Amino acid sequence: MQILTPHVYWAQRHREIYLRVELSDAKNLDISLQENTLQFKAQGHGAKGDNEYEFSLEFLEPVRPEVSHKSTQRQVDIKIRKQEERWWDRLTLQEKKPLFLAPDFDRWLDESDAEMETNSFTSSLKKTYLGLKKGYLFMYNLVQFLGFSWIFVNMTVRLFILGQDSFYDTFHTVADMMYFCQMMAVVEVINPLLGLVKTGFFPAMIQVAGRNVILFVIFGSLEEMQNRPVVFFVFYLWSTIEIFRYPFYMLACIDTEWKLLTWLRYSIWIPLYPLGVVAEAVAVIQSLPIFDETRLYSLPLPAALGGSLSFSYTLQLYLVLMFLGLFINFRHLYKQRKRRFRSRKRKVN
Repeated sequence: MQILTPHVYWAQRHREIYLRVELSDAKNLDISLQENTLQFKAQGHGAKGDNEYEFSLEFLEPVRPEVSHKSTQRQVDIKIRKQEERWWDRLTLQEKKPLFLAPDFDRWLDESDAEMETNSFTSSLKKTYLGLKKGYLFMYNLVQFLGFSWIFVNMTVRLFILGQDSFYDTFHTVADMMYFCQMMAVVEVINPLLGLVKTGFFPAMIQVAGRNVILFVIFGSLEEMQNRPVVFFVFYLWSTIEIFRYPFYMLACIDTEWKLLTWLRYSIWIPLYPLGVVAEAVAVIQSLPIFDETRLYSLPLPAALGGSLSFSYTLQLYLVLMFLGLFINFRHLYKQRKRRFRSRKRKVN
């Protein structure tokens, strides 16, 4: 019995092989790939009418064993992945081309055109990634800017209206928003790990972890601390720094720079950052006797050793680390400032 073969058209890219089998209304498809040879058998309407058609192709170089195919009313499309990304001189191992095989000029590209197509696709993916990254960073910085701006404006208005009386209820007025902003700030530790920003992981971790200890452990856990004036100074210094930092990063996401904002972002922290750390240290020192009295977060010990170890000892160690972190972060930020203004001078010259 004569074996009927359909017309098969092929094209390639560096990664894939495309086959188009001219067989309409194909049924009972049997497509397999064994020992680098593609076996095809199906019932359908081809060049010799409605019959069973089959063919085999032994490829020039190794291919992956997975075969994907799609059958339509007019044809069967087959896609096969190459084992190595490279351009083949021909499709089959045998030098003489099978009679049923021909180039698919609808998809045909030479090697240079295929490289351009690949580069264009890669470039498109990079642009999409950069667009998504910038959009994500812009929205994050916008949300943080709005949150800290609300805190700053709220505290400023209350200070002008109530004077020193506003010191004592700061926590109950703005704590919810501060909780939100500081929980969101954890993202700033994750972003460097994912390669989304160039800032270092450790400076970001020191700042975010330090603030969250003050907010959640010192102020959030101790009601006795929530009505003290130190809360006002800590929150006010934090928000003053951030209402300049976040819009600077927002504009950087859209490749825009305001010189005044750049100067403020890299200058205002010089007095405010150490003052903020001093205010945080005052809050820690004021909380020590409260932790000693309440035994909150104390570490249980055997009775022979005194029953428990007060959490205040941990905070005393934290005070030392806080000023060490101040030195590390201050040095990092100062280097950033020098690089920034040095690069601006080069652009001017």
